[in-house]
Amino acid sequence: MRREPTRASTNPAGEQADPDGDPETAARAICLRLLTDRARTRAELAGVLRKRGIPDSVAEGVLSRFSEVGLIDDATFAEQWVRTRHSTRGLARRALAAELRRKGVDGEVAGQAVAALDRDSEARRARELVDRRLRTLSANDARVVPRLVGMLARKGYPSGLSYQVVREALREHGVDGVPDEADFELDHLGDS
Repeated sequence: MRREPTRASTNPAGEQADPDGDPETAARAICLRLLTDRARTRAELAGVLRKRGIPDSVAEGVLSRFSEVGLIDDATFAEQWVRTRHSTRGLARRALAAELRRKGVDGEVAGQAVAALDRDSEARRARELVDRRLRTLSANDARVVPRLVGMLARKGYPSGLSYQVVREALREHGVDGVPDEADFELDHLGDS
């Protein structure tokens, strides 16, 4: 049995095609679909609308309306992003700020969201990451310090904090003679 096509058919990109060709209706549909998946920044939505061929003036109107009614809120997005990525991925302030910039969040808004993480919470999370990684590494391996410090550096932790956390963790595992940051050669970071 052959099915009759519906008025609103789906195009190859998976978007609902607007039967009347109204770009504003299409823009609203695209934004609503994307926002049901997860929260998005205004810049992310604007980029998708641009790629879909929605005129900038129409996109701006739709995005402004979505902001007015609270469907788009970059400050709330940034706060949630920082909280989630810090707890699940262990990212530090520097890495989180870079991610928010890539998502188009204003620098001031990103700075306020990242400021919610203090040095103590960063140190606690860095220590959790090091302890978890030490379960799979030998604490007495000569490469353990560069591996652990490198792991923390890739997650955006400052070098001073990284060395402090690694030194404390290794001392608790009975390893003495862990080099200070000043004694450690930075070219070892590539060994991890």
